[in-house]
Amino acid sequence: MPSMPDVLVYGDTVRHAELRHELPLVVPDPFLYAEADGQRHVIVGSLERARIAALGGVDVHPLEEFGYDELVLGGAERNAAVLEVMARACRSLKLGSASVPAEFPLELADRLRDVGVELTVDRSLFEARRRVKSEAELAGIRRAQAAAEAGMRGAAELLRRGEPDGDRVRADGEPLTCERVKDAIRDAVARAGGRAGDDLIVAHGAQTASGHEMGSGPIQAGEPVIIDLWPRDPESACFADMTRTFVVGKAPAELRRYHELTREALARSLTAVRSGAAGREIHRISCQPYEQAGLPTQLSKNPGQVLEEGYFHSLGHGVGLEVHEAPTLGRAPDRLVAGDVITLEPGCYRPGFGGCRLEDLVLVTEDGAELLTDFPYDLEP
Repeated sequence: MPSMPDVLVYGDTVRHAELRHELPLVVPDPFLYAEADGQRHVIVGSLERARIAALGGVDVHPLEEFGYDELVLGGAERNAAVLEVMARACRSLKLGSASVPAEFPLELADRLRDVGVELTVDRSLFEARRRVKSEAELAGIRRAQAAAEAGMRGAAELLRRGEPDGDRVRADGEPLTCERVKDAIRDAVARAGGRAGDDLIVAHGAQTASGHEMGSGPIQAGEPVIIDLWPRDPESACFADMTRTFVVGKAPAELRRYHELTREALARSLTAVRSGAAGREIHRISCQPYEQAGLPTQLSKNPGQVLEEGYFHSLGHGVGLEVHEAPTLGRAPDRLVAGDVITLEPGCYRPGFGGCRLEDLVLVTEDGAELLTDFPYDLEP
């Protein structure tokens, strides 16, 4: 069996999923993580040394070990001193070559290459390392999903109180707007222990046909309302992701048709999920209801055509320490592995009218899938 390559990762655990996966705690300042000859090392400031060492399984080296104090006292600017320390650390670890993620900083890469360290960008290696979720990550995803469902319930309850008033909708005597629904979602997610932040979609009407349009303004009776949430679990930093489509009042026939087709696409794709399944095959299966109804999909369009209606996007993506990560379920050749957490999110749209999208979160198992989302699909909240 071939040996695993030595690796280097530089950054913090707040913004860099590769590092948070290896060290499951918040380290806000950048540091160097290395795997050399099968041993894990961290080169970090003294402020974080004890916390990282307490995780176990990693040798923690303070900057002082490689002459940081002497460099700074000798007049070196701090960034230059850190670069030199990292170069000395790599020489000490006898790193002649290493694989790095695509986001590895160019400045540090140039410095390490100057001292003879051969660096190879290997995006697929680092994506693969995070595909199978750890027990702590999976627990965090489950907590984030519970918070997402709490947020969706909060939105549905507010929409349920909506009453048509001419072209507009009022709830509790006030105009019902996307902004009010977003506030209700954030409050419910926070009460459930999650973090929704500013990035969530509550779009209405024609806005719902515009991909990741965040949505704004007053909601009207009889128009689609797409709500797409991806809250984060504070403890693990892992995300969830879910989408539902609602309507206040009577849903038009076109929206009902889109909703029925999307529910069918979601159900068919879920039955095809299992370890070893090809993402492109599950995507193909999800396209079938739309194509049988005469609606365009990514598979039926002509090469080079920019599709703006029908099912114009892929089926889903991985979820974990990033809300969009490997694998993809579209036309790419990714295959699922047991331990993947993925979304299934088919949808159908028409510019000027809007559309429908439904999204569930799924854990891939050896012989199938575990549905992590527990929320109804009803159009009427």
